[in-house]
Amino acid sequence: MPFDLNSPETPRRRFGPIPVRLLVPNVITLLAICAGLTAIRLSTEGRMELAVAAIVFAAVLDGIDGRVARMIKGQSKFGAELDSLADFVNFGVAPGLILYFWQLHDLNNVGWIAAMVFAISGGLRLARFNATMDDPNKPAFAANFFTGVPAPAGAITVLLPVYMSFLGAPTPPAVLTAVYTLLIAFLMVSRLPVFSGKTVKMRVAPEMVLPLFVSVVLFIALLIGYPWHILSACSVLYLLSLPVGWRSYRDHQRNAAAQKSAGSAPGQKPTLVVTDPIQHDDDRPARLN
Repeated sequence: MPFDLNSPETPRRRFGPIPVRLLVPNVITLLAICAGLTAIRLSTEGRMELAVAAIVFAAVLDGIDGRVARMIKGQSKFGAELDSLADFVNFGVAPGLILYFWQLHDLNNVGWIAAMVFAISGGLRLARFNATMDDPNKPAFAANFFTGVPAPAGAITVLLPVYMSFLGAPTPPAVLTAVYTLLIAFLMVSRLPVFSGKTVKMRVAPEMVLPLFVSVVLFIALLIGYPWHILSACSVLYLLSLPVGWRSYRDHQRNAAAQKSAGSAPGQKPTLVVTDPIQHDDDRPARLN
């Protein structure tokens, strides 16, 4: 059948006006990409503190663009793909290059390989997520967990040696930095279940609203006043929390298997188990900003 431009069924949305609400989340994502690219430039110029600050700023933008998209109903497939590109640049390529220009270049090719492995691991982590986000076999409790360390957390955590150097701590040997970089890269592409907390229903008691506001303001003030102390502490605490998430996942898995075996026991009537809708282990496709 020939394609008829005059047919009323011919799609015209591609050439039609685009609502502003669809553009706002994408503008935030583009700002995050600009921050990541600026971090790369600053690292080549030796301005490492500003380069790391640009990565942190990109992580903040990455955390709000999806929420803005859901708030104003600005989700789009284009925004989802743009967000994946931003994550790869900001949390894969940029941190790897910062580490290379900061210290890994002392190892010549070995340091460059470590930086490349980290960047590629970030891309593989995103590609795996995109390929498995519609997995129908995923149990309900798995919605509470990431598969592997997410890219933003990996980027913030891998820069821990840089934070420590800003605090005046002795700079570790370049070999140790390379090993640490490869370790974080492995955690990103691993199957390690990492607690996300995205499906936890957050409800705050009325008497706790003001203390919560004060706590948030205090954290932001500390982050601005003592950025390297806070980032170092958060990175260490995050790494220490990984075994807790793994154990929690195993407990959920064991309980689900026990319920399944109990429900299939002979002589028992099947019971209806109502669970929360399965959400993806990352908010990127869910919001489709």
